[in-house]
Amino acid sequence: MRKIALIIVFSLCVSFVWSQGIRKAVWAGQFYEKKAETLSQQIDQFLKNAKKMPSPSEEILALISPHAGYVYSGQTAAYAYRLIQGKDYESVIIIGPSHRYRLKGCSIYPKGGYETPLGTAEIDELLAAEISKASGFKYIPEAHQMEHSVEVQIPFIQKTLPHAKIVPIVMGYPTRKTIIRLADALVEVLPGKNAMIIVSTDMSHFFPKKKANDTDSKTISLIHSFETNTLIKMLEKGANIMCGGGPVVSSLLYARERGKAKVEILHYTDSSQLGGESQIVGYLAAALYTKIPNPIFSLSPEEKTELLRLARSAIDQFIREKKIINYNTENLNFLSKKGAFVTLKRKDHLRGCIGFIEPIAPLYQTVIQASVYAACRDQRFLPVSAEELDDLEIEISVLSPLKIIQDPSLIRIGKHGLVISKGDKRGLLLPQVPVENNWSRETFLKQACLKAGLPPNTWKSEADIYIFEAIIF
Repeated sequence: MRKIALIIVFSLCVSFVWSQGIRKAVWAGQFYEKKAETLSQQIDQFLKNAKKMPSPSEEILALISPHAGYVYSGQTAAYAYRLIQGKDYESVIIIGPSHRYRLKGCSIYPKGGYETPLGTAEIDELLAAEISKASGFKYIPEAHQMEHSVEVQIPFIQKTLPHAKIVPIVMGYPTRKTIIRLADALVEVLPGKNAMIIVSTDMSHFFPKKKANDTDSKTISLIHSFETNTLIKMLEKGANIMCGGGPVVSSLLYARERGKAKVEILHYTDSSQLGGESQIVGYLAAALYTKIPNPIFSLSPEEKTELLRLARSAIDQFIREKKIINYNTENLNFLSKKGAFVTLKRKDHLRGCIGFIEPIAPLYQTVIQASVYAACRDQRFLPVSAEELDDLEIEISVLSPLKIIQDPSLIRIGKHGLVISKGDKRGLLLPQVPVENNWSRETFLKQACLKAGLPPNTWKSEADIYIFEAIIF
């Protein structure tokens, strides 16, 4: 009777732990050491053996790391983790494939933690919620319960980034839709955050050594050259190239959207080191880098007020005296070359809007010229009269550089402005326009085509699509 009571108490304790979101270590003692001290020493030795290759001028966006038993792939994984040892990342997104549960889409672990012999890695609940909201992927408990691809990465994270929180993501069938959907969410959520990605994958499985090495070499070449479309086609056909191919391609798409990205191959080996050569598994360590971006351009409240004052003075002097205002400044932000638009309204009705897309002149000069042009040269309206000056409302939009995109789904309403270009025709719509008109992404694209004087569906195949952001005040 006492034994039954103890079992009931134990079951209640386990249930309580899981209800709090603590995922127990399932594979300790099988994929990696169960004793904390032994595990810690083993990882320390792996890291010591791995050559560190610093890239001080580049930002690490993601690492590719294997997830086999540590005796097979731990040393290869260490070549990746050595790059981030001692860094100050606040959060790590771990993306692994589902091996034991049939899953469509992805499952994002929402709260609590993942336990290993080294302690409990805390979930970054806010970041997990943001990625879930952006992607539409929810939490499916069964996807995490027995999955090793995420679990085996965590002891390495605990040793190299001991203060970082985690967001475990398990991906199911690697369809194009799932891969792109996750990548888009990462592009939307991660910029500006002190976070990085760990992609968990092994390479080809159970080929003879020569065929495995040849297959892996071709796959690594595709990864290195960002051949994402080819990889997706192979994965959707079920090609035996990577068990975590979906997570790998999502990370490549994410990195490419973050800037001029590159892949550095850090280490490759296979399981033949501990067995025969008839059926082996390949292991890869790699890093995805991008150039560290220039500081984000911003304007203080005082600078915004000064530019609005400058715009109003420029319009007032030109309308009343037909003179261009004389303005001198030593403000480095005002001297920075920027594209900008000036929008004029009177009694909540548009009265003029003209600007310059390309950053060809210092910001203060661009604002002066765009202000005068908006008041006098917008062909949709008569020039502003002196009697209207006191009623004018002025809005300035300072533009970021244009970025060409291939995938229209990357456009975010309220965040991105849009340029559609074909031949000598070009149409621009500012980020605030679709919000004010309650447009969908497709309507936004069609309207930009019409603004360029093109048929509304030109964006689908015949035109170049550019996005930009703007500081609007």
